[in-house]
Amino acid sequence: MSKPISPRARKVRILATLGPASNTPEMIETLFAAGADAFRINMSHGDQASKVPVIAAIRALEQELGRPSTILADLQGPKLRVGKFAGGKVELETGSTFVLDRSNEKGDATRVELPHREIFEAIEPGARLLLDDGKLVLRVTDHGPDRIETSVEVGGPLSDHKGLNVPDVVVPMAALTEKDRSDLAFAIEQGVDWIALSFVQRPEDLWEARKLIGGQAALLAKIEKPAAIERLEEIVEACDGVMVARGDLGVELPPERVPPLQKRIVETARRQGRPVVVATQMLESMIKSPSPTRAEVSDVATAVYDGADAIMLSAESAAGDWPVQSVAMMNAIGISVEDDPMHGDRMHFTVTRPDPTTADALAEAAKSIATTVSAAAIICFTTSGSTARRIARERPPVPILVLTPKLETARRLGLLWGTHAVHTRDVDSFEEMVAKAKRTALRQGIAKAGDRVILMAGVPFRTPGSTNVLHVVRIVGDELERYG
Repeated sequence: MSKPISPRARKVRILATLGPASNTPEMIETLFAAGADAFRINMSHGDQASKVPVIAAIRALEQELGRPSTILADLQGPKLRVGKFAGGKVELETGSTFVLDRSNEKGDATRVELPHREIFEAIEPGARLLLDDGKLVLRVTDHGPDRIETSVEVGGPLSDHKGLNVPDVVVPMAALTEKDRSDLAFAIEQGVDWIALSFVQRPEDLWEARKLIGGQAALLAKIEKPAAIERLEEIVEACDGVMVARGDLGVELPPERVPPLQKRIVETARRQGRPVVVATQMLESMIKSPSPTRAEVSDVATAVYDGADAIMLSAESAAGDWPVQSVAMMNAIGISVEDDPMHGDRMHFTVTRPDPTTADALAEAAKSIATTVSAAAIICFTTSGSTARRIARERPPVPILVLTPKLETARRLGLLWGTHAVHTRDVDSFEEMVAKAKRTALRQGIAKAGDRVILMAGVPFRTPGSTNVLHVVRIVGDELERYG
């Protein structure tokens, strides 16, 4: 892969999680060639030192290909877990009484430690406690400051440190644990582009992370708690991007409620112009099988039809037997759906009304003009990325070529629908902007001689959020020869 890869034919982005099956430089390069646009590093697994060579390999690939790479560090968040059992494992009988308490003694079939003070303070009689991803269900019958008595509604085996979900109450836990703070500082030091915050329940949960990030990365909120749905608009407004994390969401809510919520989260994020990622179990069977089920293919396709910015692979690419094939399958589904003549109509079921600003009005106009004059692309100059986000929100029928003098902006745009970002030197005049846009479109294969392209920028230059120029220009074809 000595020469730069052409822009993707599809507009939906693919976010691939790296892990034991895929974290070598050779595999990262292979996954990129298969269709991965961005890479997720899960801070829940492995130590920080093991992530350093992985991040270095992604950045080395960036240098080799001359194309910005996108890295998302996913923080573990305040995962609730029970303590240990004397034999490592017990069997809870349906109908029996089971107690969770503050004692650090090893548990048995009647009790176990719950090392989370916040739950004791927030819990109420009648609330459910879900253990081991919802396989076991307890109902609270009584509680005190150091003891929660429950009735086992659905029993089964329970072992050390299994996860606990509390779907019926808002547990006022800090969104960032000590491990998260350490992992966040490490990720920023390593220069990652996105920080994903787990188990967000309210917009306030994002504030500390935002402060710690200090503008050095974009902040993505993972929606996986029912409480988050109640304040969804505020949460989306307070972050830079959103993930529909269907794993824990599907544990805490009945499974049949997840699909409508997925559509609501995607719609809300799109309306507010925030990139939205649909994640969890998308091609789950490909962890062990070289081909997915038809239902999984349909699930991925639905996310693309809904206009999600990105679709994510978790264990499929991180620890599965077929990481390359799972990325290639995602890529094939994305291309197939976007080739459907009805794709645009279905995607525009979500109405995105522009805000009453010049920048939003021009972004909406660019989409309409692109259709009317059969433009080959929309090209925008941006420092912060806001112009690109505004254009992408409209889901235009043509590629979006983004030129930016800031490498960090180009990298962050790897999760944004339909964009191909190029890191380039800044321009000082309108004429220079037009010339550079035409040359870059030719070099990148976005447009050819005779094509019309639409240019968008803010004048004066270097003023973030000031988009106020829309210009339609025809490419002659000799711009590269005349350059210099």
